[in-house]
Amino acid sequence: MKIPAALVALAATALTVAPGIAHAQDANCYDTTVPLTVEEQRLDDTLVAGGPAVGPALVKLAGFDGRVTDFTTKLCRQIAPKQAQQFVEREGNALWKAAVSRAQSTKPVTHDAYDDRPLYWARLQLSTALRQWKPRFAISPNDRAKLVQQFDWASRGLSDAAFPAKPGVRRVAVTGFDPFQLSGVNVRRANPAGAAALQLDGREISTPTGKVVLQAAVLPVLWGGFDEGVVEQFYGSALTQKPDGFVTISQGRPGRFDIERWAARWRGGFADNNNVGSFGSVPNAAGWPQPAHEFIETSLPFQKMIDAGTGPFTVAYNLSFCEWKVGTPVGTQRDCRTDQPTPGAVAASGGGGDYLSNESMYRANRLRIGYGATNVLGGHLHTPVLGQPADPAALTDAAFEKQRRDIADQVKALVSLV
Repeated sequence: MKIPAALVALAATALTVAPGIAHAQDANCYDTTVPLTVEEQRLDDTLVAGGPAVGPALVKLAGFDGRVTDFTTKLCRQIAPKQAQQFVEREGNALWKAAVSRAQSTKPVTHDAYDDRPLYWARLQLSTALRQWKPRFAISPNDRAKLVQQFDWASRGLSDAAFPAKPGVRRVAVTGFDPFQLSGVNVRRANPAGAAALQLDGREISTPTGKVVLQAAVLPVLWGGFDEGVVEQFYGSALTQKPDGFVTISQGRPGRFDIERWAARWRGGFADNNNVGSFGSVPNAAGWPQPAHEFIETSLPFQKMIDAGTGPFTVAYNLSFCEWKVGTPVGTQRDCRTDQPTPGAVAASGGGGDYLSNESMYRANRLRIGYGATNVLGGHLHTPVLGQPADPAALTDAAFEKQRRDIADQVKALVSLV
């Protein structure tokens, strides 16, 4: 498997920026022959032959390159398993907080504050380092996988999900998503749902009916991450704090927002960011209450959100869903409608389809029902599709940045109505 050259160079750089470290030890700290995930291998992808690698370039634009170098240097100093666990948790949380701080900065930043991509690529650089790290102590493949997951979840905002103790405010939890479909020139894609999450985390918004406090996280575009319970981990923590509502958010259709009526218990097989597909009923995540429902209906105040005139994009209430036609083998004939699911029918897709966006709505609301939190509002918001910079060799341009900002700002206005 291809090892990102950016990470090979990064390991070498770490030796020159940390004079207090024994160079002989650091030279053997990383094994760059260790296979990486498909996501991590994209760290070498460029837009044009001979051009800079997109991921590391975006990390540098945001000023996160020093943080990445610091991590790779300090990782070599970890001498015991417990120390390493504390280190990766702390560093993951620090990366998340740095991304949120940059996104919400009231002062000018070195690169568009609404860009969600630097967090995504910095996370992959650091997970690569963890995967190729040669610790001074014995570590099993399972323990290393736990370290990678611990860092990953912390860097997504899962370690920073506590609402402030403020009486008289509404509490709303939200999630966005990483960029996805990143093959070829699409490696520069962003995700406005992830950008919105960074804009919303920890923010307090004043509305005509009072203040709203938000907690946010960014979900992976990985079936495996969902199987491990990343959705339940975030919303389970939120539900213990008695929120007023939550909104799963993802990128949807061109030109409009959709509030999805139905979430479906079905995976359609489309490949994730590791080029892995999954087909069949949504599985359970171990350790959480998860009642069996084929469809779960939104409880968001959709009409209020539609009528609010948040602009500039239209907001619609999407009634569509599909079920496997009753009396035929599951997986063969879809029956798609806009009324009500047939009692006893097996779900084939929700209004938001049969990919991870639909599943985020399904898992979060299944958990809400499992906890008996029927007074908590919950549902899914699909954003308009974000385009790409006009120049196929450019990482960004003004029109691209404006569209992302417009979408994220309208998300903020919509979730404040929950």
